[in-house]
Amino acid sequence: MNEVVETLRKIEHNYKLFQQQQFSFVRALEHTREEAHDLIRPVSSITQVQCYKDHHCYNATDRRILNMFISICNDLRNLCQKLETVHPGDSMSNSLLEKCKVLLNDSNDFTAIRATYPHGVVNYLSLEEARHRYGGVVSLIPIVIDTMTEWITYMKRHVLYKVSRGRALSKKETPISQTPSAVRLAAPTSVCNKPTVQLQEKDFQTYLAENQRPQQKAPWRPPGKH
Repeated sequence: MNEVVETLRKIEHNYKLFQQQQFSFVRALEHTREEAHDLIRPVSSITQVQCYKDHHCYNATDRRILNMFISICNDLRNLCQKLETVHPGDSMSNSLLEKCKVLLNDSNDFTAIRATYPHGVVNYLSLEEARHRYGGVVSLIPIVIDTMTEWITYMKRHVLYKVSRGRALSKKETPISQTPSAVRLAAPTSVCNKPTVQLQEKDFQTYLAENQRPQQKAPWRPPGKH
């Protein structure tokens, strides 16, 4: 889990650098779309951005920023695979994980998604037309990062609950000396000792009676000669 958290932190750092260059990213998409004669449809998938970069990008600056977007998406996809190896398999974690996998699919259509507060990426797009064309592509990374953060938060709470519940159960266990079985075993012992003591006293009295010496009488003397 610590490795997952650290990886996500690095991705978030790279995304902040990318976010600072959002204007350059949108301009690179504009240039490559013009070269591809594809100015009508909105940018709707990672594959589309990859295609623009590979076949219609002739500017080093544009190539660099498009590469940065694709690299962050690949890093998130790799992290998603790590999440699969550590998740507990319950419905909540599965739902969040599945959402990330769908969003990061190369051919997934993200045209309709929009990042909301506290993210202002959509608001940075000046015109309504620009928001229609690029609102989905600029919203993809922040939405995925938020979903992964939610997944990690849920996992930490899940593990903490299991640990605290285990400690509570261990405190409720009854010591062996106070278990009912121990009490049942101790009771007969104290009861059976009483007849034993009485029997010993009776035998002792019998012994004394049988072995007591008779009192010796004075020696016989003829009468009148005392």
